[in-house]
Amino acid sequence: MKKTFLLPLLIAVFTFSLSAQTVDELISQADNFALKEFNNQKALEVLLRAEKIDGKNWEVLWRISRSYVDIAEHLPDKTDKQKEDQLAMYQKSLDYANKAINIAPNKSVTYLRRAIANGRVALFKGVFSVISIVNSVRDDLLKSIKLGNGGNEIIATAHYVLARTHAKVCEKPYLVRLPLGLGWGEMDEAVKNYKKAIELRPNFRMFYIDYARTLITLENYKSGRENLNKIPSIPVLDEDDNKVLADSKQLLEQIKNK
Repeated sequence: MKKTFLLPLLIAVFTFSLSAQTVDELISQADNFALKEFNNQKALEVLLRAEKIDGKNWEVLWRISRSYVDIAEHLPDKTDKQKEDQLAMYQKSLDYANKAINIAPNKSVTYLRRAIANGRVALFKGVFSVISIVNSVRDDLLKSIKLGNGGNEIIATAHYVLARTHAKVCEKPYLVRLPLGLGWGEMDEAVKNYKKAIELRPNFRMFYIDYARTLITLENYKSGRENLNKIPSIPVLDEDDNKVLADSKQLLEQIKNK
């Protein structure tokens, strides 16, 4: 009787361990596609395979959310159909981020991914037409930062997106956005969070160019140039880094006499 009872148990334990190992391998493969080869479609395909093995693995779910955003960002958006497809993909990203939060409500990265997905939806629809979404983005980023887990890269990105959110909100005068519920936006907060992002992850080009743009908006051209001039020496870590480099050179040219 004991052997009859133990055999199914051992098989179940072995199957679970094998599945967990397989999921881990697929996650590693997907990260290589996404972060090294910049092949987001391949990364997504691998992660969807992992989801079939373990549909409640939050590490898989937040990465699927990331993949949908990364793919959608680079889709064509000239026609109405293309725009609909892009928005649908951002919505999928949001759905998966919500799934990840439901399973892992104490992880910084899950709130970061929801903030990024919601931020893309807000930018698509127009920030000042979706106030509740913008407020949700801010709240999720603050939650991500407060939890403070997942490593410097996660927290740095949360500070960076929070900085961008403040800067975007401040595109409208305070007295215009105050009645809309966006009076919390401050350029000082944008600067502070850009600095923190760079402090935590000093080798990421995107942080420097967006920080420089904010400094230029504030007419701090000297500091803007200093940040732009650091970009060429930073290694390529993101699929958009070559564009960031080209944009930084163009921006330097625009402010050379200021």
